[in-house]
Amino acid sequence: MSFTWKQAIKDFETYLRLEKSLSENSIEAYTGDVLKLESFFSEKGTDKAPADVTYPDLKDFLTWFAFDNQNARTQSRVLSGIRAFFRFLLIEEEIEENPASLIESPKIGLKLPEVLSVNEIDRLIGCIDLSKQEGHRNKAIIETLYGCGLRVSELVNLRLTDIHRGEGFVMVTGKGNKQRLVPVGRKTLREIDIYMPDREGLPGIYDKNILFLNRRGRKLTRSMIFTIIKDLAAKAGIRKKISPHTFRHSFATHLIEGGADLRAVQEMLGHESILTTEIYTHIDRSFLRDTLILFHPRA
Repeated sequence: MSFTWKQAIKDFETYLRLEKSLSENSIEAYTGDVLKLESFFSEKGTDKAPADVTYPDLKDFLTWFAFDNQNARTQSRVLSGIRAFFRFLLIEEEIEENPASLIESPKIGLKLPEVLSVNEIDRLIGCIDLSKQEGHRNKAIIETLYGCGLRVSELVNLRLTDIHRGEGFVMVTGKGNKQRLVPVGRKTLREIDIYMPDREGLPGIYDKNILFLNRRGRKLTRSMIFTIIKDLAAKAGIRKKISPHTFRHSFATHLIEGGADLRAVQEMLGHESILTTEIYTHIDRSFLRDTLILFHPRA
């Protein structure tokens, strides 16, 4: 008897967590994609088990999904989750052929991430009110995001014992619980040192080893970091659409524009493939192209 959707999704979730070691956010995204496919069959009134899904079914699903989701990037991301699900069913020998193997992703143009200039980062930091209780903490947060190129999840989970001052590195736990060493500059370490007395003065600390804490002594949430950055950008008059990830993009872009080796940047960012890191060379190329247009007599 074929898997039910409920059982298949539950087993898929276990596979992603235990065998692929994905983060909870990634697991939620992938299983959410499969739930969308289940919803498609429910809406059609088709009682079709996961193992019975065909290539034409998936084509119909994509047409159905695209009606309300016209963004090619969104469609491609959902298709990625569907493909992973059917690969899992193939591994489990629940299906003999993968119906998603021939589905083509929608064409996506290269979308370069938003990047802040050094001046914009300085302006944003300059808007932090250091007289407030959280002022030095917020400054240390921005300096750590930009100085180490961390993901927001890596930042909120950063521990005191991850900071190796003598060696000038921080131990970062990234996607799939993979650890990497990232160099940390003196400026970042200094801002962390300035923040520490405020941290130690909190009325109660529940997460003793977590570096960045809220007023109640607990670990900051991802959404709190987004809020801090959004508020600072507004105060600084920065109209770009920025997030914590913008500082990671800026970190990589400024390194490569300064002549850093692509492999070294890949290592610091924790990218499995150098192809992911190469997007920053496109940013650099656009900078070079603008330079040519501005200064070359034949441009």
